[in-house]
Amino acid sequence: MNTKSRILAGVVLISISILTIRAHAKSTVEAVDQIDVQKYVGKWYEIARLPMYFQRKCESDTTAFYALNNDNTIDVTNSCLDKNGKKNVAHGRAFSQNAGNSKLKVSFLPSALRWMPFTKGDYWILRIDPEYKVALVGGPSNKYLWILSRTPKLDESTYQSYLETATQQGYDISKLIKTPQNTLE
Repeated sequence: MNTKSRILAGVVLISISILTIRAHAKSTVEAVDQIDVQKYVGKWYEIARLPMYFQRKCESDTTAFYALNNDNTIDVTNSCLDKNGKKNVAHGRAFSQNAGNSKLKVSFLPSALRWMPFTKGDYWILRIDPEYKVALVGGPSNKYLWILSRTPKLDESTYQSYLETATQQGYDISKLIKTPQNTLE
Protein backbone atom coordinates (compact mmCIF):
# COMPACT_ATOMS: atom_id res chain seq x y z
CA MET A 1 0.00 0.00 0.00
CA ASN A 2 1.52 3.34 -1.02
CA THR A 3 1.54 6.47 1.14
CA LYS A 4 -1.40 8.06 -0.67
CA SER A 5 -3.55 4.97 -0.09
CA ARG A 6 -2.60 4.84 3.59
CA ILE A 7 -3.53 8.49 4.07
CA LEU A 8 -6.85 7.98 2.28
CA ALA A 9 -7.60 4.86 4.34
CA GLY A 10 -6.75 6.79 7.53
CA VAL A 11 -9.04 9.68 6.59
CA VAL A 12 -11.88 7.26 5.84
CA LEU A 13 -11.43 5.46 9.18
CA ILE A 14 -11.30 8.72 11.11
CA SER A 15 -14.44 9.97 9.30
CA ILE A 16 -16.32 6.77 10.09
CA SER A 17 -15.23 6.98 13.73
CA ILE A 18 -16.39 10.60 14.03
CA LEU A 19 -19.76 9.81 12.44
CA THR A 20 -20.22 6.82 14.74
CA ILE A 21 -19.37 8.87 17.84
CA ARG A 22 -21.76 11.65 16.76
CA ALA A 23 -24.56 9.18 16.08
CA HIS A 24 -24.19 7.62 19.52
CA ALA A 25 -23.79 10.97 21.27
CA LYS A 26 -26.95 12.34 19.62
CA SER A 27 -29.18 9.46 20.64
CA THR A 28 -30.80 9.96 24.01
CA VAL A 29 -33.47 7.34 23.45
CA GLU A 30 -34.14 5.05 26.41
CA ALA A 31 -36.65 2.23 26.51
CA VAL A 32 -38.48 1.48 29.73
CA ASP A 33 -36.83 -1.26 31.78
CA GLN A 34 -39.61 -3.76 31.26
CA ILE A 35 -43.19 -4.29 30.24
CA ASP A 36 -45.81 -6.89 31.07
CA VAL A 37 -46.38 -8.44 27.65
CA GLN A 38 -49.73 -9.88 28.74
CA LYS A 39 -50.96 -6.34 29.48
CA TYR A 40 -49.39 -4.89 26.32
CA VAL A 41 -50.95 -7.26 23.78
CA GLY A 42 -54.30 -6.37 22.26
CA LYS A 43 -55.53 -3.46 20.18
CA TRP A 44 -53.88 -0.03 20.07
CA TYR A 45 -54.97 3.07 18.16
CA GLU A 46 -52.35 5.28 16.57
CA ILE A 47 -52.77 8.81 17.89
CA ALA A 48 -49.75 10.30 16.11
CA ARG A 49 -46.59 9.26 14.26
CA LEU A 50 -43.53 10.59 12.54
CA PRO A 51 -43.85 10.21 8.76
CA MET A 52 -42.25 7.10 7.30
CA TYR A 53 -42.17 5.30 4.01
CA PHE A 54 -44.08 2.18 4.97
CA GLN A 55 -47.05 4.19 6.27
CA ARG A 56 -47.13 6.62 3.35
CA LYS A 57 -50.60 5.46 2.22
CA CYS A 58 -52.17 5.59 5.68
CA GLU A 59 -54.63 8.46 5.99
CA SER A 60 -56.79 7.44 8.97
CA ASP A 61 -57.96 4.76 11.38
CA THR A 62 -54.52 3.28 11.94
CA THR A 63 -54.44 0.50 14.50
CA ALA A 64 -52.07 -2.20 15.69
CA PHE A 65 -53.08 -5.52 17.17
CA TYR A 66 -50.54 -7.60 19.09
CA ALA A 67 -50.96 -11.27 20.05
CA LEU A 68 -48.52 -13.33 22.10
CA ASN A 69 -47.37 -16.64 20.61
CA ASN A 70 -46.35 -19.78 22.50
CA ASP A 71 -42.69 -19.13 21.60
CA ASN A 72 -42.93 -15.64 23.20
CA THR A 73 -42.81 -13.87 19.85
CA ILE A 74 -45.61 -11.43 19.11
CA ASP A 75 -47.83 -11.45 16.05
CA VAL A 76 -48.37 -7.93 14.74
CA THR A 77 -51.30 -6.85 12.59
CA ASN A 78 -51.25 -3.22 11.51
CA SER A 79 -54.10 -1.70 9.56
CA CYS A 80 -55.15 1.69 8.25
CA LEU A 81 -57.39 3.32 5.68
CA ASP A 82 -55.94 5.01 2.61
CA LYS A 83 -57.29 8.23 1.06
CA ASN A 84 -59.95 6.22 -0.83
CA GLY A 85 -61.15 4.45 2.32
CA LYS A 86 -59.50 1.16 1.33
CA LYS A 87 -58.15 -0.86 4.24
CA ASN A 88 -54.44 -1.74 4.14
CA VAL A 89 -53.22 -4.54 6.39
CA ALA A 90 -49.68 -5.67 7.20
CA HIS A 91 -48.79 -8.79 9.18
CA GLY A 92 -45.53 -9.19 11.01
CA ARG A 93 -43.75 -10.73 13.94
CA ALA A 94 -41.92 -9.09 16.84
CA PHE A 95 -38.96 -10.62 18.66
CA SER A 96 -37.86 -9.48 22.11
CA GLN A 97 -34.32 -8.12 22.34
CA ASN A 98 -34.03 -7.69 26.12
CA ALA A 99 -35.10 -9.45 29.31
CA GLY A 100 -37.71 -6.76 30.05
CA ASN A 101 -39.40 -7.18 26.64
CA SER A 102 -39.32 -3.41 26.12
CA LYS A 103 -36.98 -3.57 23.10
CA LEU A 104 -38.34 -5.52 20.17
CA LYS A 105 -37.33 -6.15 16.57
CA VAL A 106 -40.23 -6.36 14.13
CA SER A 107 -40.30 -7.86 10.64
CA PHE A 108 -43.10 -7.65 8.11
CA LEU A 109 -41.34 -9.90 5.61
CA PRO A 110 -42.68 -13.41 4.95
CA SER A 111 -41.47 -15.83 7.63
CA ALA A 112 -39.14 -17.59 5.16
CA LEU A 113 -37.17 -14.32 4.74
CA ARG A 114 -37.01 -13.12 8.35
CA TRP A 115 -33.64 -14.79 8.91
CA MET A 116 -31.95 -12.26 6.65
CA PRO A 117 -29.91 -9.54 8.37
CA PHE A 118 -31.24 -5.97 8.44
CA THR A 119 -34.84 -7.05 7.80
CA LYS A 120 -36.18 -6.12 11.22
CA GLY A 121 -36.95 -2.68 12.58
CA ASP A 122 -36.53 -1.44 16.13
CA TYR A 123 -39.66 -1.14 18.24
CA TRP A 124 -38.78 0.24 21.67
CA ILE A 125 -41.37 1.06 24.28
CA LEU A 126 -40.19 4.43 25.55
CA ARG A 127 -43.02 5.18 27.96
CA ILE A 128 -46.14 3.38 29.07
CA ASP A 129 -48.67 4.42 31.65
CA PRO A 130 -49.20 2.07 34.63
CA GLU A 131 -52.59 0.93 33.32
CA TYR A 132 -51.27 0.18 29.80
CA LYS A 133 -53.65 2.67 28.19
CA VAL A 134 -51.08 4.93 26.47
CA ALA A 135 -47.66 4.12 25.03
CA LEU A 136 -44.81 5.97 23.36
CA VAL A 137 -42.90 3.80 20.90
CA GLY A 138 -39.77 4.54 18.88
CA GLY A 139 -36.24 3.33 18.39
CA PRO A 140 -32.63 4.28 18.96
CA SER A 141 -32.33 6.22 15.71
CA ASN A 142 -35.06 8.83 16.44
CA LYS A 143 -36.50 8.09 12.96
CA TYR A 144 -39.64 6.32 14.12
CA LEU A 145 -42.14 7.46 16.72
CA TRP A 146 -45.69 6.52 17.58
CA ILE A 147 -48.09 7.61 20.29
CA LEU A 148 -50.56 4.78 20.87
CA SER A 149 -53.72 4.59 22.94
CA ARG A 150 -56.23 1.90 23.84
CA THR A 151 -58.95 4.34 22.80
CA PRO A 152 -59.32 6.21 19.48
CA LYS A 153 -59.02 9.60 21.20
CA LEU A 154 -56.51 10.87 23.73
CA ASP A 155 -57.05 13.86 26.00
CA GLU A 156 -54.84 16.85 25.20
CA SER A 157 -52.95 16.97 28.51
CA THR A 158 -51.90 13.30 28.19
CA TYR A 159 -50.94 13.87 24.57
CA GLN A 160 -48.80 16.87 25.50
CA SER A 161 -47.13 14.90 28.28
CA TYR A 162 -46.13 12.16 25.83
CA LEU A 163 -44.86 14.78 23.38
CA GLU A 164 -42.69 16.18 26.16
CA THR A 165 -41.22 12.72 26.80
CA ALA A 166 -40.49 12.33 23.08
CA THR A 167 -38.75 15.71 23.01
CA GLN A 168 -36.69 14.82 26.07
CA GLN A 169 -35.57 11.66 24.28
CA GLY A 170 -34.32 13.66 21.30
CA TYR A 171 -37.22 13.34 18.85
CA ASP A 172 -38.10 16.19 16.51
CA ILE A 173 -41.85 16.34 17.01
CA SER A 174 -42.34 19.24 14.56
CA LYS A 175 -43.13 16.71 11.80
CA LEU A 176 -45.50 14.61 13.89
CA ILE A 177 -48.70 13.61 12.08
CA LYS A 178 -51.89 13.32 14.15
CA THR A 179 -53.87 10.32 12.99
CA PRO A 180 -57.60 10.81 12.41
CA GLN A 181 -59.59 8.04 14.08
CA ASN A 182 -63.09 7.89 12.63
CA THR A 183 -64.06 4.66 14.34
CA LEU A 184 -67.29 4.43 16.29
CA GLU A 185 -65.60 2.73 19.27
